[in-house]
Amino acid sequence: MAKVTMLNMAGESVGDIELNDEVFGIEVNEFAVHEVIKNYLANQRQGTQSAKTRGEVRGGGRKPFRQKGTGRGRQGSSTSPNHVGGGVVFAPKPRDYSYSVPKKVKRLAIKSVLTSKVQDNEIIVLDSLSFEAPKTKEMIKVLENVKAAKKAIIVLDEKDDNVIRSASNIPGVETTLVSTMNTYEVLNATSFIVTKDAIKKIEEVYS
Repeated sequence: MAKVTMLNMAGESVGDIELNDEVFGIEVNEFAVHEVIKNYLANQRQGTQSAKTRGEVRGGGRKPFRQKGTGRGRQGSSTSPNHVGGGVVFAPKPRDYSYSVPKKVKRLAIKSVLTSKVQDNEIIVLDSLSFEAPKTKEMIKVLENVKAAKKAIIVLDEKDDNVIRSASNIPGVETTLVSTMNTYEVLNATSFIVTKDAIKKIEEVYS
C-alpha cells in the first residue's frame, strides 16, 4: 500500500495514511480515461446549433436571370448555396450528442486517475477541513499552507456548506463530494485535495 503524508489545515504533518492499492495503486488504463473524458465532454454539449438549408431560406421563387445569353453560369434559384444569402450545404441541426459508457469502464477510469494523482504526487490528504463560517480568506490561507496548485479540487465525504462557500469565489478551485466526483474534474485539477474521511469513503465505493 502507498503511504501519503497527512497534513492539518496549517500545513503541518500529522502522520501518514495508507492508501488501498485496489483504488490508488492500479495499472493506469489510458484508454478507459480517454473514453470517459470524451463521453463527459460529449454529454456537456447542448447540441442547439442550427443553420438553414436551401429549402428554408427566404426567396428562390423565380429564376435569378435567364438561362442563356448573359455570359454567366446558369442558375435556377437564389437560395442555392453558392449565392450570397443562400442556404447552407449539410446545415447543422439540433441533435443530442450524449451517449453512455459501461459502468466498469467508468470505475476503471476514475481509479486510473486517482492512481495517477498518487504517482505524480498531486494528492494532498487533510486530517480534517472545516470552518465555523464561510470565509474565503481562511480557505486561501489553508490552500497556501498545504502548497496547493492554482487548479485544485477539494473532495469531501459529505456536504459542508461553509467549506463549499469558502472556496466558491476562488478562481481555479472546485469542491465536490465523493458521490458526485467524476474523472474529468479530478484529471483537470493539478492538486487533488481530499480529507481523511473522504479517502475512506472513496475506498469503500471503489474497492
